[in-house]
Amino acid sequence: MSLLVETVGFFLAVVGWAMLAITLFNSYWRVSTVSGNVITTSTIFENLWQSCATDSTGVYNCWEFQSLLELPAYLQASRALMISALVLGFLGILCGMIGLQCTKVAEDNPNMKSKMAALSGFMFVLAGLCGMVTVSWYAANITRDFFNPLFVGTKYEIGPALYLGWSASLLVIIGGACLFSSCRTYSSREKSYAYPYKGAKGPLSTGVTSGPRPRADSNSSSNGGKYGKNAYV
Repeated sequence: MSLLVETVGFFLAVVGWAMLAITLFNSYWRVSTVSGNVITTSTIFENLWQSCATDSTGVYNCWEFQSLLELPAYLQASRALMISALVLGFLGILCGMIGLQCTKVAEDNPNMKSKMAALSGFMFVLAGLCGMVTVSWYAANITRDFFNPLFVGTKYEIGPALYLGWSASLLVIIGGACLFSSCRTYSSREKSYAYPYKGAKGPLSTGVTSGPRPRADSNSSSNGGKYGKNAYV
């Protein structure tokens, strides 16, 4: 059962990690809202790296954020957390390839494989938490500005990339938890306790007294001593 849990957990974590990578480079983290606008001539959509604008004809232009120091603090933290999530997920994949029971790597050391599987699950859980915090924090800033009546800038709505990020983070956390929970402590080998018999040293171990051996009777050891030569004639 633990083999199935480990395999399913690793598969879910890898799929979630790939979805986090897609989320990071998706352009639709937030999209300008049409609420309250009678005529919409352009739509603005942004992610952590760039901002793009498209008009009604479908032509769009994108420009990257030039200065890191000019960005809001939550945007800088979101970049760091998402990169950390991808790095932790990659390390979790490497540890999982070693720690899974279905792999042949270090199969003669099941105790080490169990520890590597637990480490892989721990890294996946951390990666999922980093992704979840990033997406939730970014969405919280969008909703705060949207419902703030004193905000005079462009108001945005939650983009589809955030929904993808929530799903990806949840998959990574579930997969990491499955890996971590399936871990169990192995002994390096199942030891057999059937020890070979060794008799105690001493005169009692052999059943033979330490005295001189009895001499064989010459009459009983030889047939010739009981019957004479003339008996065979």
